[in-house]
Amino acid sequence: MSEDGAAEAQPRVALVTGASRGIGRAVARELGRLGHPVACGYGSDADAAAETVAAVEAHGVKAMAVAIDIRDADAVYTAFGAVEGALGSVEVLVNNAGITRDSTMRKLTRDMWDSVIDTNLGSCFNMSKAVWEGMNERGFGRIVNIGSINGQGGQYGQVNYAAAKSGIHGFTKALAQEGAGSGITVNAIAPGYVDTEMVRAIKPEVLHSIVTSIPMGRLARPEEIAGLVAYLASDDAGYITGANISINGGLHME
Repeated sequence: MSEDGAAEAQPRVALVTGASRGIGRAVARELGRLGHPVACGYGSDADAAAETVAAVEAHGVKAMAVAIDIRDADAVYTAFGAVEGALGSVEVLVNNAGITRDSTMRKLTRDMWDSVIDTNLGSCFNMSKAVWEGMNERGFGRIVNIGSINGQGGQYGQVNYAAAKSGIHGFTKALAQEGAGSGITVNAIAPGYVDTEMVRAIKPEVLHSIVTSIPMGRLARPEEIAGLVAYLASDDAGYITGANISINGGLHME
């Protein structure tokens, strides 16, 4: 108990996919700041993942980098085994990793479609499946899926990406119903345009047009997304499930 009599937050082992940069890195750092051991999942950039681990460990908690092919169910189970052996059972899962392969329908290929659907949406199934039984057995779990404003309103040239992110929103609501009676919450966050490497790679004139269309007149900071993820992952958020929460500066309102 703390000095004011409130229950202190219990450290929970977290696994964050796409933790080597952008939103994922900010989420891993924030969870570490709050005292949670963090497994930093990455696809190919081991050096960047190591930097995230160092940033988490600077808060005095354990962390590790784990390479995960999130499209491959067997590889996911192997990665979970490594994490649980090093840190303990995963109680917080943040499905953040994603890619873009933008193109209009005329030029969109089946490979571009499959790559985005498998990485952005299929991974949510693979990762959640791997952690689901353990969460049910322990009677506690937090799953936070990162959707997108473009899964809510669509976007020109992003049929594959919008479909995957929209699918995440439906996946979240359905899985939340399954976990509600077992102490497991499943929620989604739909960020707007965030100041990350991926967004900064947009052509300057297009990015300027985007920013001027945002009522708040700026991009979101990754830390603003991370703060909400951390809250949804906390014990205090135990009565929030099946939610899809927008953080977009007023660009899209439902």
